[in-house]
Amino acid sequence: MEESADITQLLVELRSGSKTAEARLLKLVYPELRRIAARYLRKESPGHTLQATALVNEAYMQLAGQMQKSWQDRNHFFAVAAQLMRRILVDYARNRKAIKREGGRRRLELTDALAVSEDKLDEILSIDTALNRLAMVDPRKSRVVELRFFGGMSEEEVADVLNVVPRTVRRDWNFAKAWLYDELAK
Repeated sequence: MEESADITQLLVELRSGSKTAEARLLKLVYPELRRIAARYLRKESPGHTLQATALVNEAYMQLAGQMQKSWQDRNHFFAVAAQLMRRILVDYARNRKAIKREGGRRRLELTDALAVSEDKLDEILSIDTALNRLAMVDPRKSRVVELRFFGGMSEEEVADVLNVVPRTVRRDWNFAKAWLYDELAK
């Protein structure tokens, strides 16, 4: 809880123009961003070409460009981070597929736990397309999937971000999984 309050306070200080707050914030949030990325990427099979560190670094660079944003609190910050990680993974999958179609291959020199495998590119893009369709039907359920699947958040964390009770998150999660299963089976 203390760390959560510290992160929220640092976000407030950043908005106020503190020059030292960003470095202190990075020290606090980087391990959590790393955990989120690793948790998602652990689900992938061997043969990965994107690593957790690269995903976290890219997400943090994009977050750093938004540091003057009116962050509500720690959970809002990590919810935006989860959304950015989703976009990064989807963009990565699209780019890799484009390279494969063109017959070229680029080797990535990264140094941490691996993440998105070549055989999962279609799956990531399919999930993203299905999530976009779900968002048109029920935006909250789509957001629950984004935060749980891409963000690695617990039901309680998602409930806090969405300002609902964990039971609602559980129901949304179960509905969304069934809905996505049907969509992806088509």
